[in-house]
Order: sequence, then structure tokens, then C-alpha cells
Amino acid sequence: MESSSLKQQLEELQKQLGKKQRFEESVSAIDSLLKLHYPSASPALRKSFYSVVCRVATILKTRYTAPGFWLAGLRLFERLESLVSDPAEKDHLKNCISQAKEHLNEIENPAPLAESSQNRGYLFEGHLTVDPEPPQPQWLVQSNLMTAFASAATADSSEGSGSNVVTVENAANVLEQLINHLDTVIPEILDNEAGVRKVPPASKEVVAKLPVITLSEEILAKLGSNAECAICKENLVIGDKMQELPCKHTFHPPCLKPWLDEHNSCPICRYELQTDDHEYESRKEREKEAEEERKGAANAVRGGEYMYV
Repeated sequence: MESSSLKQQLEELQKQLGKKQRFEESVSAIDSLLKLHYPSASPALRKSFYSVVCRVATILKTRYTAPGFWLAGLRLFERLESLVSDPAEKDHLKNCISQAKEHLNEIENPAPLAESSQNRGYLFEGHLTVDPEPPQPQWLVQSNLMTAFASAATADSSEGSGSNVVTVENAANVLEQLINHLDTVIPEILDNEAGVRKVPPASKEVVAKLPVITLSEEILAKLGSNAECAICKENLVIGDKMQELPCKHTFHPPCLKPWLDEHNSCPICRYELQTDDHEYESRKEREKEAEEERKGAANAVRGGEYMYV
């Protein structure tokens, strides 16, 4: 089979990977082509094989959970890993193999949904069981320790000399625990401080309206031969579906969605999208107006200075 014809066949199979009903069939066809043609393929064609297999890994991680899909992917990863000689490619494929085995193991051996009844609490004898109380947050642990330390110090000053030794020991123990918890509680306090506002995610309506483009040979040529999705780091190929932000940066839709579910900005340039948080949007608008007023005032001052020069 000619190199150009084989490359075209790989591109067609890659397009079929996004269709759930054709995924296993496409992976099986790629595996057969690997076995037949990879050993005698040119370096460029070997790169095409590697790129298609990387896409299989990306699609599995972002779209599919069915064990049959992952098993087909695992066989494909193992096949190519045994054929490649490039160390970086081999390491990446070993990582794909490890992830596939881990996913299949989780399906075969699911974690128990609940602990045994001996670890559960009771409202009262003969009544319904309840789950164990969740652990206290670190800031609450710290607060309780500080209260205990203050109580011990107060008792130290009010008790007679006979109990001073015990009280001092208690205070020392509480202080030691207090110091031991500082490393865990300080980051939590900073994260939850009232003055620090978490930026809300992008508006779902705005995200739904983001345009999706299909990479053509012309577009890919402009992006460069080493162009990749900045989120999953997979190389882009002809036929890829890419979602475009207003800043013109593009990403695989399955990669971009989880990011915009938690953020409202472009992963590359931080261009902000509109959110569904009215308070946040109002505050941002006020800050923008204030900044424009400051610039206007500064320009007016500079204009006055020029008049008096």
C-alpha cells in the first residue's frame, strides 16, 4: 500500500474514532494496519501512526468509560509500544498502558459503596444507622485548640499552686498541637478568607455558542507542524474538531469543557468570557468604569500640564 494512501486511510479512521458506534471497529483497523505496515513505514508515516494512537488515548480519557473500548485501546497501546524506538514515544505509550490497566482494574474491582455496619453510628438503639460524622475542617480544629489553650492559661492564673503543674502540662500539650496544625490550617484560612473571591466559571450559554471549526490542511499549515492542544498536549491533525474562543485560541471541545466548567478565561492568554454570576459581572463593570475614570483624570492632568508649559 502506498504511503499517501495509507496516510489517508489513517485520517479516515481517526475521524471515525469520535463516533461511539464505530470506535472499537476503528481501533481494530488501526491495530491491523500497525501490525502490517509500521515495521516498513517511513519516519513520516510512523509519526502519523503515533499521532492517531495518541488520539485514541485522548478520546478514551475524555469521552468513553466502557471496558470494551478501553480494552481495545490497551491492545493498541501495547502493540505500538512494542514497535516504537523513540524514548519519548515509548514513555508516553507506557503511561497510556498504565492508565488503561488502572481504568479496567477499577471497573473489575469497584471500591465498596459503604463501610461495614460496625463502623457506622446509631441515632439510638434500634433506630436507623447514620454515616460517621465527617472530619472537622482544619480551621475548626485550630479554633478548638486555641480555645483549649486559652482555658488552660486562665485556669493556670486562677488555680492554686497544687494544680499548677498539671495545668502547665495541659497548656504545653495544647500549644504543641496548635503549632503542629499551622502548616495545614494557614492555606485553608487563606483560601476561605472573605476578601478572596473565587472567579466563577464561564457562562454555559456563552460556552454553548462558541464556534467549532474543523482543521483543514491550510489551517494546520498556518498553525505549524508542531501545533498542539494546549490542554491535552496532543498534536493536531487534519480533521480535528476545535472550539475557538473569542481570542482565537482553539482547543479540543472535550478538553475545553472541563476547563470552562471551573474557569472563565482562556487557558493561554487569560481572555475572560462572560459568566452567569451577576454580582461578579457588576463588580467587573464597576472596576472597568473606575479604571476609565482614572485614565480620563490622568489625561486631563497631563493636558493641563501641557497648557502651562
